[in-house]
Amino acid sequence: MTQQPKTVAIIGAGPVGLAAAAHVLERGMNPIVLEAGPAAGHAVGQWGHVRLFSPWEYNIDRAAERLLASSGWNSPDPQVYPTGAELLAQYIEPLANRTALRGHIHTSSRVTAIGRVGYDKVKSKGREQAPFEIRYQNGAGPKTLRADAVIDASGTWSSPNPAGGNGIAATGKAEGAANIAYAMPDVLGRDRARYAGKAVAVIGSGHSAIGTLIDLVRLKREAPATQPIWLLRGDNPNKAFGGGANDKLVARGELGAEFARLVADGEVKIETGFAVSRIDKVGEQLRIGTGSACCGRAVVADQLVVATGFRPDFSFLRELRLALDPALECAPALAPLIDPNEHSCGTVRPHGARELAQPEPGLYIAGMKSYGRAPTFLMMTGYEQVRSIVADIAGDRAAAERVELVLPETGVCNVSAGPAESAGCCGGAPAPGATACCAADEKSKAETGNGCGCG
Repeated sequence: MTQQPKTVAIIGAGPVGLAAAAHVLERGMNPIVLEAGPAAGHAVGQWGHVRLFSPWEYNIDRAAERLLASSGWNSPDPQVYPTGAELLAQYIEPLANRTALRGHIHTSSRVTAIGRVGYDKVKSKGREQAPFEIRYQNGAGPKTLRADAVIDASGTWSSPNPAGGNGIAATGKAEGAANIAYAMPDVLGRDRARYAGKAVAVIGSGHSAIGTLIDLVRLKREAPATQPIWLLRGDNPNKAFGGGANDKLVARGELGAEFARLVADGEVKIETGFAVSRIDKVGEQLRIGTGSACCGRAVVADQLVVATGFRPDFSFLRELRLALDPALECAPALAPLIDPNEHSCGTVRPHGARELAQPEPGLYIAGMKSYGRAPTFLMMTGYEQVRSIVADIAGDRAAAERVELVLPETGVCNVSAGPAESAGCCGGAPAPGATACCAADEKSKAETGNGCGCG
């Protein structure tokens, strides 16, 4: 009797989800991609105005490229830095609509629950033999499908972190919701009228916050009444400036360097140690405050941009067995590599099925969601993840364990203790399987047991 090829359900038709589907198809298995949005790459379209830090050579998955090549696709210049809109138009849309993946992608299909056929979360015996049951909603109502494995590449775009400094929503946030935006609005484009000539507060210290503040300074040159205000939870603005010329992703280094110049020139008003607890609507403005209503500090602004990162949504995985780091909500094996409490290296060594497999056999979390609440995820990291995961699902253990990616270093590794508190260059890749951000970190842990040796 001929064995049927495995069916692999992939949640999310973003770049990583589509890469997973390309690898599944290439290995002779059947991918079923469920995308909540109306088209593949829907989340990417929300930040289409943003230019990526990495050029095309780092943003195209190899299995996806082979599929595209067979369709007559013209590859973009590998050295050009695309915007999100260009990534969508020149890569994601052709991959989803003009290749063999087309018939495997179901859009407007939001996954609501995943379980095992005949098994609740508690029941163990024979569990790994039962297929997954995926329930989802589309325009025709509730649907169900079965799969042998599941790759959750649904991302985190739809679940941004709140403005509150303690990780929960700031008091009064609902009343001021019309004046609050998340992530990185199109300040110089479609959202220009909303921000021009306004006092705009931005919370966050990552690339989205920095990029938004830079755009606000540019807007200020055209609309002089525009007032960029940076609300920084920490006390050290320098941590947001990155590795500068040492960053192997040149555009990322240049972004930090440009922002450092703007801050030094006084173009951005800074409020450090500003952990938001309240947001009150005062007329048409927001009063953004720390501490209690009577005793804390406050900033008054017309608009607030919350660029404090994202968090994963596990609600539809509730009936499956998960192992998550208690702080980061990522796979436990991945946590030591990406924990911002220990280091801020964007240079996370390549990893795959071994680190990302869950206690539920056949379930993997990949892409941005795999990092939980940690920052610094790179698209090419996700491509390497799914290459390894699909090899594991296919039973090719050697390919699953093999590393096929060299990541560019950030040029900075800020760590939590010791003299390496100042920025320093990470010391190369660690040995495979090491829970370290770099070779120097690995050596330090081996010799002292006390964290990163970078710097």
